[in-house]
Amino acid sequence: MYLGKQRKLNRWQGYDYSMPGQYYITICTQNRICHFGEVIDNEMVLNDLGQIVKKQWLWLPENFDYIKLDEWQIMPNHLHGVIEIIDNPVGTILELSLQKAMQMPKRLPISRIIGAFKTTSSKLIHQHQNNFYFDWQRSFHDRVIRENDDLESIRYYIRQNPARWVKDRNNPINIKK
Repeated sequence: MYLGKQRKLNRWQGYDYSMPGQYYITICTQNRICHFGEVIDNEMVLNDLGQIVKKQWLWLPENFDYIKLDEWQIMPNHLHGVIEIIDNPVGTILELSLQKAMQMPKRLPISRIIGAFKTTSSKLIHQHQNNFYFDWQRSFHDRVIRENDDLESIRYYIRQNPARWVKDRNNPINIKK
């Protein structure tokens, strides 16, 4: 029986993606269509849809109090970002024991956080001038950052992304058909 095209598993098997740590995320648009603006003089200039994506990226820590955003960059057809899940219980010992007794919800895994981002940004983009042709690629790329040297390298890569757009593999002119 044919089950269709086999997809590569993106997540690290057996790893708890709700654990505190830093995660490097790349999210692409469907078919890598450039929806979010353009790179001019090595700087990303966001259009209205890019501004919506920016707003929703910044919305994440407002709605998930256990995450922090580190370096991030919106590009014409993708977004790179580092998300940190923190283990930051706030309150007195009595408050913490009450939270535990009440079975407060645990942290969501990174896939659910990115799912919330993709869903809310898509909804707002679709509402913007009835823009129904936009969609995110089905999944996203992640990497668990385990070394400080890796984090510095990733931050540098993200900051330099607009300057490398001409050679970027996500740039439509470089995508092999």
